Amino acid sequence: DSARGDDTSKLKSLAADWINRELKPDCPVDSEDKHCRGFVSDVCGRLLCPTELDWNSPTIRAGIRDRTDGYVVTEMSWPAFLYHKYTADQDNLEEGLFKSTLLLQAFKAIFTSPSSARDVAGDGDAANIIEINRCTKKNFHSSKKVKTHVAQIIKMHTVMPRSIAYVSCQLWFALSSVTSWRSIDSDFDYTLFWQSIVDFFERPPGQTAQQRVN
Repeated sequence: DSARGDDTSKLKSLAADWINRELKPDCPVDSEDKHCRGFVSDVCGRLLCPTELDWNSPTIRAGIRDRTDGYVVTEMSWPAFLYHKYTADQDNLEEGLFKSTLLLQAFKAIFTSPSSARDVAGDGDAANIIEINRCTKKNFHSSKKVKTHVAQIIKMHTVMPRSIAYVSCQLWFALSSVTSWRSIDSDFDYTLFWQSIVDFFERPPGQTAQQRVN
């Protein structure tokens, strides 16, 4: 729909700017040409890479790019861009999940404003995206007059799993080399990716996981 299209267009250039400022790649991400993103790009490939694979390995990079058996990237893995400092603890894959700077910037750009995303520290040390909840509530109940943003328009007083999933899908698309939106991109299914994130929050496996997402 038009709202999704607006968000997609917005993140196309913003994501490139955020990556270039934070990660300072040798080959900066072009803000307009998406053909140079995705796994063709070292920096975008690193962010899209499943956390169980080591993008620094030439063998793994080649396997992902060639879609070799064992290296096909699907929605079944958490990509590095969801994690704090874009690195996962292989012994605890929930640690640092949904705490990346890029995810927080994308969330704020979509639901508050692109200018608010600039306030996020570009050092990979973002606060947990769920903690935006407190700021959202504070701004909503404040008497201070500010420009109305999407979160206020849709009466989003808390950060919901579906909004996190939506932003994650938008960010995956922004990092990819695909130029037009479709629900299934080669081996990656956006619908299943969205659902897996929602399930992580709404159907956590066990009491310990439940406590972490509450």
